[in-house]
Amino acid sequence: MLEVRHIARQFPAVRALDGVSLSFEPGRVHGLIGENGAGKSTLMKILSGIETPDEGEILLDGKPMVFRNPGEAMAQGVVMIHQELNLIEPLTVAENIFLGREPLKGPGIDRARQSAAAADALKKVQAEFSPEDLVSSLSLANKQLVEIAKAISHEAKVLIMDEPTAVLSDKEIRSLFALIRDLRSQGIAVIYISHILKEVLEVCDDISVLRDGKHVASIAAGDADAAKLASLMVGRELGDVYPAKSALPDVAPLLNVADLQVPNLVEGISFSLRPGEILGLAGLIGAGRTETAEAIMGLRPCTGKVQVDGKPVSAKGPKEAVEAGIAYVSEDRKALGLHLTLSTTENATLANLAHYANPVVDRAQEKAAVEGWVQKLGIRVGDVDAPVGSLSGGNQQKVSLAKWLDTKPKSLILDEPTRGVDVGAKREIYQLVNGLAAEGMACLLISSEMTELIGLCHRIIVMRQGRIAGELSGTEMTEENIMRLAAGVGA
Repeated sequence: MLEVRHIARQFPAVRALDGVSLSFEPGRVHGLIGENGAGKSTLMKILSGIETPDEGEILLDGKPMVFRNPGEAMAQGVVMIHQELNLIEPLTVAENIFLGREPLKGPGIDRARQSAAAADALKKVQAEFSPEDLVSSLSLANKQLVEIAKAISHEAKVLIMDEPTAVLSDKEIRSLFALIRDLRSQGIAVIYISHILKEVLEVCDDISVLRDGKHVASIAAGDADAAKLASLMVGRELGDVYPAKSALPDVAPLLNVADLQVPNLVEGISFSLRPGEILGLAGLIGAGRTETAEAIMGLRPCTGKVQVDGKPVSAKGPKEAVEAGIAYVSEDRKALGLHLTLSTTENATLANLAHYANPVVDRAQEKAAVEGWVQKLGIRVGDVDAPVGSLSGGNQQKVSLAKWLDTKPKSLILDEPTRGVDVGAKREIYQLVNGLAAEGMACLLISSEMTELIGLCHRIIVMRQGRIAGELSGTEMTEENIMRLAAGVGA
């Protein structure tokens, strides 16, 4: 149905695509994987009309196509659902689905016909909400259904899904996979981009691997496994993904949290964290994990006690928490962790900018510090003065880490540090966190990936409905036990 031949795209600092040829068949789910910076996003932008190739051609149903903008791609049935959903919250579901192509009746919009057509699209994606509901009132999973309904209303032949499960619960992921299989049965070609290899193997029929802008392999999902795909992605054997855990010193706790309460969100959270320890915080979406971290960091009004090295922390905001030796790498690096239009240098020193100003910022000192972080964290960046938004997701995450490590914290809170990061960058981040703990830092790791928590942490606290449901250590740390506590299932 859709084919690309010898596609190339050159940017000033990098050749993003180098002669890529791929075909996507109707009624099949085609996984597209690769490390951050492999060229996946550039290829999808070309297919959806956001970018134009320097070389090569696109064929749809055997006919050469040139998509100069997303509207032209959608008019031909090639629709992309981005990881960051493209919806206008104050408008209704129907208004979002038909935005820019509203059915007309005389000089105005035919609201009845628009609502009926939206209802038909929503029925096809098995949505249970109304076309007249405001998008702002919907859950994230339902907002994603609106995006898929919008694609179907364009009579999509090819549906591109970019990291569609990044913020969904396990139950929502199961529903999405059922929907994808239904779309496949309707003859739609689905291109599925994800870093979660287990999901790719489960939902895809075919899998293609990009590396350094080149197409290195295509394989039937039934002939692949996670280890084989990971090796193809990085061009080498990864070996053990998780580093060996360091022994815990028998010392007093560094971070103490007692009876932490955030109104209506978190109730009575207490725990301690020793130097050199990695403590996991598990739980389902909405369990209160991020809210707990934000309260410790002074980002939410709360009651309770927080101590670092036995000294009370009165964190009315991040400034006080940083001064006490606490740092927080937030869950959403793009919206909350980084200023994408600022440079790598400006982002990496932002939390510690006063250190470089006396009173004017010493640019030479600042740049030297950032180049040190680039080397220590393995940040792949052509120019530290280029916008950080131009970096791949894994490298953006490393810049976010550098920003907080530059404050020289004693305790580091990491909220979903590997979300949207490829398998090679994940391993690098795991090595980094393990190394920080070995140097005596106390690390609190929030993650929705149970294997990540089990592989990295010395202990795991499981939260449910804003409370601690239980604590696991040693051989108790299993996926079954974590899920049992998170879901409130009896022993």
